[in-house]
Amino acid sequence: MILLRHDCLVFKTTEGDFPFAAEEVMMEVIGDALQFLDEETIKHAAEAVLHYFKCELGKTTVTIGEFTIALERALRALGLNVQSAPSQPAASNFLPSNPRIVESDLSQLAPEADLAMELMFFSKLRTALQELLDQSPDVVRFRGLRPCVKQMLKARRWTNGCKCLNDQIVEYLRTCFGCDRRAAACALVVS
Repeated sequence: MILLRHDCLVFKTTEGDFPFAAEEVMMEVIGDALQFLDEETIKHAAEAVLHYFKCELGKTTVTIGEFTIALERALRALGLNVQSAPSQPAASNFLPSNPRIVESDLSQLAPEADLAMELMFFSKLRTALQELLDQSPDVVRFRGLRPCVKQMLKARRWTNGCKCLNDQIVEYLRTCFGCDRRAAACALVVS
């Protein structure tokens, strides 16, 4: 028996079982959507998922589906909204070949005043999301989450308060996106 590299898992596919590194599987699962996400963050999340299967669960063999579900959970925990289509194995099938992307910078929506202005921020955020969705995009992207949070809290370093506000913003965007997208085939990316 050949010893499996420390950064590899054996993946069960319809063609058989093959060893792949986390980065190789990440490219297959995320596909073209990778250009809209922070590649380093995705890479670390994929490595963490690989570590979870190998060290926490003691598995050396998994299906692409198991890995994909675990990677989606890890990315959601990091504030990224990535979902795979249930009938399609690779994320390269999520988006059209030339996706229509609309963006907004969260830092420009953040109030300059004190934390009491947080309510105004969430109102602006909902309005910005609705305006972006009115453009019938394939991808809605909000960038600048960390600088926005630090700006709102007037923080120099990332704190537990920053993480809490970060999570509130991501959850608010997910909820509003779920309500406002009107069943359109559209993706939300928050980075």
